[in-house]
Amino acid sequence: MPRKFTEIAFTPTVKAIQEQQGSREIYARFEQSGPANDRLTPEITAFIGEQDGFYLGTVSSNGYPYIQFRGGKPGFLKILDEQTLGFADFKGNLQYITVGNLVENDKAFIFLMDYRHQRRLKIWGRAIAVDNDAALLDKLRVPNYNAEIERVIIFKIEAWNWNCPQHIPIHYSEQEVSDITAALQARITELENQLLALENVRKE
Repeated sequence: MPRKFTEIAFTPTVKAIQEQQGSREIYARFEQSGPANDRLTPEITAFIGEQDGFYLGTVSSNGYPYIQFRGGKPGFLKILDEQTLGFADFKGNLQYITVGNLVENDKAFIFLMDYRHQRRLKIWGRAIAVDNDAALLDKLRVPNYNAEIERVIIFKIEAWNWNCPQHIPIHYSEQEVSDITAALQARITELENQLLALENVRKE
């Protein structure tokens, strides 16, 4: 079964360049091997649920790509079914470039980065902005997140692919640093209390 993402990403021009650079034979075999990768797996579902942000790509009517970062609490990009993602579209700078692009061209791309573990996931699909759907809004609402929701965006998955981990710098979020150093801070506090107790004994 052909891998779905190669049907989208490996255009004739891309294949021609692969031929020029000597990698076409390898990728010709790669295209025809392995799963289609057009449905979410348990591994990908867990990975998406851990992320607090992603990059959303759309295409404008003049052919230029547009990429925007979307952030929120971990899990704000929600799994609706094995081929559908959805998220609340929080109010921003009111330019509406992504929404406008989707009106004319529903092709979209989601790029998720986990800098700490040097993992990145590419998802191709089609997206639609949905206004005034209370039931869908309630399903995608983020509890205890102080942001105004203007609409929801539904993303239908056509293909996905894990990207190579090369050249990904290791970054840690504030929360990750806090979690990592919590035990050290607790130990420092314990030692400081012991020193204070010794000081008090000496004074006695």
